[in-house]
Amino acid sequence: MRPSGRDLSEMRAVSIETGFTKHAEGSCLIKMGDTHVLCTATIEDRVPPFIKGSGLGWVTAEYGMLPRATNTRMRREAASGKQGGRTVEIQRLIGRALRAGVDRVALGERQITVDCDVIQADGGTRCASITGGWVALRLAVNKLMKTGDVISDPLVDPVAAVSCGIYAGQPVLDLDYPEDSEAGVDGNFIMTGSGKLIEVQMSAEGSVFSRAQMDQLMDLAEKGVGELAAAQKAATA
Repeated sequence: MRPSGRDLSEMRAVSIETGFTKHAEGSCLIKMGDTHVLCTATIEDRVPPFIKGSGLGWVTAEYGMLPRATNTRMRREAASGKQGGRTVEIQRLIGRALRAGVDRVALGERQITVDCDVIQADGGTRCASITGGWVALRLAVNKLMKTGDVISDPLVDPVAAVSCGIYAGQPVLDLDYPEDSEAGVDGNFIMTGSGKLIEVQMSAEGSVFSRAQMDQLMDLAEKGVGELAAAQKAATA
C-alpha cells in the first residue's frame, strides 16, 4: 500500500556516520532513507546577552537546504538577503527540541550551535535534523567532558524525532515525500529517549482525524523514536 513497499509501522533505513567533518567539535551525516542531513556542533565560550552572567549554557540551531536538495533547484536564501519563514520555524524547533534534553547549569556558561544542512530531501528533514543534531551535540559535549571543561554530563536524555501520518486512510510511520505530499493528516513527534514528549506538530489537510487515530500515531511515534534512540546510542558508543 505504501509507495516504498514498507509496512505501516516500518521506518526507513537509518544510518548515522559520525566524525563526518574535520573541524567541528561534533559532526555526523544522518540518512533516513533518501533524506540526508549533515549536522555539526560548534562550541563557543559565550552566550546570548539575555543569559550572560546567569551561569546557564545555551544550545541553538541553524537549518538550511542546499539548492539541489530537492527535485528542482531552489535559490539560496542568502541570495534573497533573508531566511524564509519555513527555515526560521524549523531551526527554532530544532533548538527548542535539543535544549529540552540539556541540563543548562551543568553545561556552564557556553553556547553550542548545531548546524543542520540538508544535502538531499525526501520528507522528514526537520526530524532527521533533530535526531542527527543530538548526535553532533553528544559528540561535542563528550569533548568538553574529556578536557574537564564540563564535570557532570549535561545531556540528560537523548532527543529524537519522527514523522507519522494518515496515508490512504491508514496510520503510517516515517513519511517519505510521496506520502507526505498526499497524506490527509501528518505530524512530527519530538521525544526523549525515555519516551517523554517534547513537542507534537499535527495538522489535517483535506481530512480530519479522530482521537483514536491520534493515539495510533502516538504509538507509532514511540516505536520510531525508540529505534532512533537506539541508533543514536550505537553511533555515539
